[in-house]
Amino acid sequence: MTSAPNPRLVALTDAGVSAWLDDLDRHRIESGDLARLVDELCIRGVTTNPTIFDKAISSGAAAYADQLAGLSAGGADVDAIIRVLTTDDVRAACDVFEPLWRSSNGVDGRVSIEVDPRLADDTDATIAQAKELWATVDRPNVLIKVPATPAGLPAITAVIGSGISVNVTLIFSVERYREVVDAYSAGLELADANEHDLSTIHSVASFFVSRIDTEVDNRLRTVGGPAAEALLGKAAVANARLAWAAHQQGLAGDRWRALAARGATVQRPLWASTGVKDPAYSPTMYVVDLVARGCVNTMPEATLDAVAAGGPVPADSISGTEAASAAVWESIAALGIDAADVFATLEHEGVTKFIDSWEQLRATVGAAAKGA
Repeated sequence: MTSAPNPRLVALTDAGVSAWLDDLDRHRIESGDLARLVDELCIRGVTTNPTIFDKAISSGAAAYADQLAGLSAGGADVDAIIRVLTTDDVRAACDVFEPLWRSSNGVDGRVSIEVDPRLADDTDATIAQAKELWATVDRPNVLIKVPATPAGLPAITAVIGSGISVNVTLIFSVERYREVVDAYSAGLELADANEHDLSTIHSVASFFVSRIDTEVDNRLRTVGGPAAEALLGKAAVANARLAWAAHQQGLAGDRWRALAARGATVQRPLWASTGVKDPAYSPTMYVVDLVARGCVNTMPEATLDAVAAGGPVPADSISGTEAASAAVWESIAALGIDAADVFATLEHEGVTKFIDSWEQLRATVGAAAKGA
């Protein structure tokens, strides 16, 4: 029996924030748990990554055992097995979300799967694999995750230009976010030239949040003193709010107006990495402090549960914060912390962590295949 929807998640949805779950596994799909989260916790999409799939396959081995054994017996290598297992799960999740996808006119009901992170510096290979994933999942509500690395930016344009919906991931700086917006716009212009229906192409721009506080807080503690201590836990929310301001500025531009007139859909900012890393901070801060109509917040289950059990959700916690957010970063700079270096460090570490996670997934699947 389905319980009534959680009132705090209802309030978040009513405020215009799409809550997505940053997790997926086969048991969650087949047991009906994912459908329950849609009904009870207002989940409107799912994001995945190699760490999530590694956890799914290692902790839910029985759910994958027969398929993995068959693939292994048929001679499939580790990478081929990973592609089959993960795309099957994403396809099944897309089917769970299909009614929501239809009722939201394609805005929500989305499930993301990313290209091999080892391709982050290879534009052509990223494009090819994005097209392959799109064709393999074969569901209109899938989003292909492409990293916002220098090599990823032209890939984003090419993939969007092919009529494929994209989740742009691994964004840290507002400057890089503006480049992502340009890449999306260029992709829509290319798609239009290629005679694709722009209304069918959707995108989110995944802005990583908690990792920024982790990096900046470490540097602030090295600086020390009252001024540095007062800025702890302030950088990430301020950075995301500045990204939102950049998003609003882009929507007011002539380039976007021309695309919108041809049926293009808005690339929504998505707040990712919203699980709090520092236990001293509220577990819901990267949700309740980033509420604005037209954004997405993808949460690990612990954060989702914290929001469900927490206090009131504001109707809007971003509007009117641009000046104060800029002041936070000016104060950080005044202490000698270089924002450009922070973001470059985080991007490099992000790619490295994604690759490490992918290799761990390969190791898990390889071991399971040998034991099958």
